[in-house]
Amino acid sequence: MTSINQLYPQPLWQWFEQICAIPHPSKHEAALSAHIQAWAKEKGLAVTEDKVGNLIIRKPATAGMENRKIVVIQAHIDMVPQKNNDKVHDFEKDPIEPWIDGEWVKAKGTTLGSDNGIGMASALAILGSDDIPHGPLEVLLTIDEEAGMTGAFGLEAGMLEADILINTDSEQEGEIYMGCAGGVDAEITLPMVWEAPAEGYQCFELNLSGLKGGHSGVNIHLGRGNANKLLGRFLFENAEALQLELTAFSGGSLRNAIPREAGVTIMVPEEHVAALRTKVTEFEALIREELAVADPDGTLTLKEAATPSRVMSEQSQNTLIDLLHACPNGVMRMSDEVEGVTETSLNVGVISTDEQEVKVLCLIRSLIDSGRTQVEGMLIALANLAGAEIELSGAYPGWKPDNSSPVMAIVRETYQDIYHKEPVIMVIHAGLECGLFKKPYPEMDMVSIGPTIRFPHSPDEMVNIETVGQYWQLLLAVLERIPTKD
Repeated sequence: MTSINQLYPQPLWQWFEQICAIPHPSKHEAALSAHIQAWAKEKGLAVTEDKVGNLIIRKPATAGMENRKIVVIQAHIDMVPQKNNDKVHDFEKDPIEPWIDGEWVKAKGTTLGSDNGIGMASALAILGSDDIPHGPLEVLLTIDEEAGMTGAFGLEAGMLEADILINTDSEQEGEIYMGCAGGVDAEITLPMVWEAPAEGYQCFELNLSGLKGGHSGVNIHLGRGNANKLLGRFLFENAEALQLELTAFSGGSLRNAIPREAGVTIMVPEEHVAALRTKVTEFEALIREELAVADPDGTLTLKEAATPSRVMSEQSQNTLIDLLHACPNGVMRMSDEVEGVTETSLNVGVISTDEQEVKVLCLIRSLIDSGRTQVEGMLIALANLAGAEIELSGAYPGWKPDNSSPVMAIVRETYQDIYHKEPVIMVIHAGLECGLFKKPYPEMDMVSIGPTIRFPHSPDEMVNIETVGQYWQLLLAVLERIPTKD
């Protein structure tokens, strides 16, 4: 089988194929949204676009189920745009190219968008079906989840009528999610003083690539290399001895993706060029040894570049290197309450250099508010020491677990009946939108399920075919078991 539209369940995979064909990276979902709206209207379904661009589509109950509680199936429209450095792809224009690799569906050199495209496809497949029993149904498709949760922040009270929300953004079959981490963006801005480059220096571009990257929440505990931190470490260990002059640092592309690539433009005295090449080779061998299990393919490349018109002053350069090397990254603390789940983490996601300053964009996640506050304080203190500015923005709440949730009990019992084994009740170290939905809809009962997705937010992303079918069967069985209204 070579086409994903022949996989089981066909209605879901046929929709996913359509989703892959229409570009929909974060903040560029309009074409896919328009396609879905046109389809819904052609099907005679009621569709509403709210003020921020979320879609709400309603479908009446099947005969005999009109008195059931209203359910909203929720997914986000956007996907994370990440590609391998040798892949030519414009996420705003080019389709995703899914392909079947044994038990998995992957994409050719890019993120697949199964996060959250499979969930979206399942919701649309149910809307389009004439033979799936369900009560009154709403589908909520939010925008910009991956780049700021704009849709979830903008959802207003009164837009939904549902009593129960089923979020489809979880990424492990056999696990039922009843809570998630909150988060906040932290942007550190370090002003730069520039000066003319010294005489007798050569210019090089030093790039680190080949790392796995991944989701800065669900993959953060795996110990993968962070390209920004690793390149900052190289500069900390070698800049003074080699008399390097730094002119630019750039790395990562998304605050919620572990950076796979980073690069610096440096000047080095001609008499130290050979030593620089040696240090690059040694450092590549070192990080490959250190990350031999978690991330073994990091590659450093050094190539000559045109001489720049300016370099950072010695003080600016030293402050930047110290800041990057001292900045915490990765798991801050594991949860005591949920075994194997990260409680608090930090991802040094994006570094950029412009005319006046260098910016460092981080994402803090935590299951508890005090954990998030602690890491915020660490970054504030670090920025103060460096003479930098820091802005905290886009804070979103976690989703507090509710052990008494009726819909969680339904999903758990349904899973047991279908698969004759206990599902795992979990809290995820990622930013599901449920926490934000609780503000306008505090009484809504929520649960999150999904198929098995590996390495989201990276070009290695893949979704397990069998678990998509299992997720589909569970979702349909749960819809059939939704209780009547009181």
